[in-house]
Amino acid sequence: MIDIRNLTKFYGKGNQAVRALNEVTLQIEEGMFGLLGPNGAGKTTLMRILAGIVQPSRGQVVINGLDLSQEKDKQRLKAQLGYLPQELGLYPDLSAREFIDYMAILKGMHTDSERRKRIREVLELAGLQENADRKIKGFSGGMKRRVGIAQAIVNDPRILIVDEPTAGLDPEERIRFRNLLVKMAADRVILLSTHIVEDIGLTSQKMAVLSHGDIQFVGSPSELIRKAEGHVWELTTTSTEKPDGGLTIVSMLHQSDGIRYRLVGEHQPADGSAKAVKPGLEDGYIRLMHQ
Repeated sequence: MIDIRNLTKFYGKGNQAVRALNEVTLQIEEGMFGLLGPNGAGKTTLMRILAGIVQPSRGQVVINGLDLSQEKDKQRLKAQLGYLPQELGLYPDLSAREFIDYMAILKGMHTDSERRKRIREVLELAGLQENADRKIKGFSGGMKRRVGIAQAIVNDPRILIVDEPTAGLDPEERIRFRNLLVKMAADRVILLSTHIVEDIGLTSQKMAVLSHGDIQFVGSPSELIRKAEGHVWELTTTSTEKPDGGLTIVSMLHQSDGIRYRLVGEHQPADGSAKAVKPGLEDGYIRLMHQ
């Protein structure tokens, strides 16, 4: 379990200080937990604090009973923690096997036979066994992400933190990566940070929304969807003018009979042909952010 209480982080000092996190409080239990928010919301700062890379300005983080403010607890936590940052520094002239072996040694896996056995396991789990001995510089973006997840789980962590793991991947790689995370979440805590709404909806049982360093929502994806009930409409029009009235355009699709808009807002569009529709997670997120 991850227990976060009143976590605050400032960058800079005095009048120049910028607050990245503001009194964040969360409890994250076993399974997949999604952290959703726009770019610049403070998600990466929170991930780096949980991984022990950045010190908070104030507040407390306790992971599986270990207090990150205590250096001895922080060191003990390294054996239980896996971290995949948004930008992982890979060594392009190493093969996938060599890189994961190097990371395993850094994580304290010094018994050669056990380490080789575990590397074979994570290469298979990440779908890299056929390319294990190719140099990383020849890998696609998706394959590099798989190398990243393999190194993150090589020590069989009980807590896995992944930051924007599917950004930049093609649809097929995104699906493969999401399925891999869901499979691993059966017996550990996985914290998935992303700005991609679909990734949360298809993986996470619980979620939080972070914006400007503040927690705006904690609950299940279905609870966030319910926030948009009665506030989502579809409108097909031949007019070139976009619908107004304080409505947010979630999507627009050009069709043979006009443009079909999906709209979220406080009030029904003035055009009487607009129809109320069932909301989705993206609608709930848009509704929450505009509230």
